[in-house]
Amino acid sequence: MHRRSRRIATTAFAVVLAATPVACSGGSSRVPADAATPGAEPLISGAHPARPEDYPKPSVAPPCDPRESLTPPATLPAPGRMPAGSTMDAIHRRGHLIVGVDQNTRFFGELDRRTGLIKGFDIEMAKALARAIFGDTDDARIRYKVITQAQRPEVLRSGEVDVVIDTMTITCERRREVAFSSDYYTDGQRVLVRTDSGVEGLPDLRGKRVCTVRGTTSIVFLRDDPAGVLPYAVENWTDCLVALQQGEVDAVSTTSALLRGLQAQDSDTKVVGPAFSDEPHGMAFPLPHQDFVRFANGLLERMKRDGSWQRLYDTWLGGPLGPQPPPRASYAG
Repeated sequence: MHRRSRRIATTAFAVVLAATPVACSGGSSRVPADAATPGAEPLISGAHPARPEDYPKPSVAPPCDPRESLTPPATLPAPGRMPAGSTMDAIHRRGHLIVGVDQNTRFFGELDRRTGLIKGFDIEMAKALARAIFGDTDDARIRYKVITQAQRPEVLRSGEVDVVIDTMTITCERRREVAFSSDYYTDGQRVLVRTDSGVEGLPDLRGKRVCTVRGTTSIVFLRDDPAGVLPYAVENWTDCLVALQQGEVDAVSTTSALLRGLQAQDSDTKVVGPAFSDEPHGMAFPLPHQDFVRFANGLLERMKRDGSWQRLYDTWLGGPLGPQPPPRASYAG
């Protein structure tokens, strides 16, 4: 196995969260037995050649406009005064919002091991949603459930969480399983490589090992792209960085912001090539909770008008990604 002297991304081995109301769940980084070559060392990262179960189920969804969401109310209810019988009222009576998040994604949802708290753009969006329901900023109003990207639809279907805010791309197929807010952040897929690789884009990786997270839109793009790369799958994005650092893969591919987060953890890497996908991102809700989707859309509209969306973007994403205005919403129904 090719080893490099770089510092390994330690966040891939995050320990149990402390001093914060977080329920942890996720997969192991051990290599499945059938993914290892007989006699070879197990891969440190847990990366393995993508198997059928690493891909989302084949899409049977008709074409749609993924950005189209439900029309928000003309006026949001005042915090603490949710409409009787609504999803928001049930959350208010319970006393806390349950949010599915990541803890391994720089800029969006990352565990700060000094404080035991998760921070990032997605976490601030969760706080804004909780404030709109409860009217205060008490962290006790939110329970974070740490999940892998592949678990996002599952925890919504089971009712384990009220909402997932976890860099989730809106697709026509996913809209058959969960309900999405309007687009709250737009991005596109690119490639992260070692600075000495000579790679300038996805076409240079034909026949090469490219890491991404199982169950994502990113792994589907890699499988279907004519560049002819070899997709490798892991549970978490930091596992991909470890795989790249250890020479277990030749590149990592996902949206620009996620790659910039990995790059920030290793100065010997770089993001290359133009974006080769268009990916709107939404907050995801259980399908029956359409009133909560409309409420979230109303909150997003207000955040765009009062400048709070722009302030959050500039704080968390403006540096690595450059200027971007709020995405425009599209509504139907």
